Amino acid sequence: MTLRKAGGNWVEGDQFFDRELDLEALEERVRDGAHTLLTAQRRMGKTSLVRELLRRLRQTGDFETIFVDLEAAADPADAVAEIGVQARPVQGVWNRIKDTFANFLQEAGDRVAELSIADTRVKLRAGVDAGNWPQRGDAVFAALAANERPIVLAIDELPILITRLLRDKRGAITPAGIQVADSFLSWLRKNGQSSRNRVSMILSGSVGLEPVLEQAGLSAHANIFSSYDLKPWDPETAAACLASLAETYGVDLPGDVRTAMCQQLRRCIPHHVQMFFDRMHEHLRRGHRRQASLADVRWVYRNEMLSVRGQVDLQHYESRLEFILGRPGYAIALEILTATAVDGFLASDAIDRYRDHFAAANRAARTGAASLADVLHVLEHDGYLERSGNGYRFGSGLLEDWWRGRYGQNFASVIARALSVPGQER
Repeated sequence: MTLRKAGGNWVEGDQFFDRELDLEALEERVRDGAHTLLTAQRRMGKTSLVRELLRRLRQTGDFETIFVDLEAAADPADAVAEIGVQARPVQGVWNRIKDTFANFLQEAGDRVAELSIADTRVKLRAGVDAGNWPQRGDAVFAALAANERPIVLAIDELPILITRLLRDKRGAITPAGIQVADSFLSWLRKNGQSSRNRVSMILSGSVGLEPVLEQAGLSAHANIFSSYDLKPWDPETAAACLASLAETYGVDLPGDVRTAMCQQLRRCIPHHVQMFFDRMHEHLRRGHRRQASLADVRWVYRNEMLSVRGQVDLQHYESRLEFILGRPGYAIALEILTATAVDGFLASDAIDRYRDHFAAANRAARTGAASLADVLHVLEHDGYLERSGNGYRFGSGLLEDWWRGRYGQNFASVIARALSVPGQER
């Protein structure tokens, strides 16, 4: 196999590396008629895994597959229209959907098949509104369930849509938002149950669904989904990926160099492994060299992976936190992550002090911010921190080093600042 750089894009086919056991497990779930919630931290390769699974399932001839991305969806009506438009390649389903939206597609006449995805989306969206989206959505699911072959429906970035429904412009979860999210999730749950064995859903996203639902008191809606946790590569798999990339691009990466690259990352997230190779390749090319050394590993990690060039991807970790927690909750997460990066460990006694401090601050300011427990749940679930002994530490060495470099200079914790003010934190 000639493995090439993915450049941050999802891959499939002969560019898909490893994950055979994960693919087997997910295919088994689909064939059992289960609905799956795929969980993992960012850049673990969830989208590539799902795309490759769908490709292989199509090849068996046993299933039709549909991939839906809800990152741009603003409300349930958008989601229903997006599921409908992405079903267009499945002819039997699309014919039934056309009947449902006949009034909005009739002006296109015989040109319906020639419409672009964007035009079709606009026309379907015109037929869905805040009052009729549940009925339109039921009809779309009925069209999926009535297909001759079972449908595998992969829905990406559902947590982004749910968060958008829950929070207002200030980032606070509102009663109105909870009501809309509850209605949408109830609808999805109902159709997932009624279409079981005809439609198998796979949910995924760049943030975790379960912590989002827990913050809003909506966790029960996830109980029809069986969670599947996608793990980082083990060091052997990561080293094999580096070796395959090196062979493709004519780079000499000795075994000790590959090992050192994996040790530097600490957690072998597939995208970070490939990003490290890309930076190493460019470094060697600029020096008109082919063979990498241990000194090159240290230089590239420090000056490339942690540089401004390397930060574009890592900054997404930060922006997703603010989106998922709201501004007040993000401020707590920023404090916790920076303290952990600076000290290398967040001990239980520090957690207790932070819990008391933030609870008092929230009561005084009436911000309605996420509690420390909510923040820690998100940080652990989405792969920022991991439990270690009686506290937490960063799982990814790359993320820890980047966070320390970005926020650690002259850092003083809110606890330390409060203790420096007479009468505080007593």
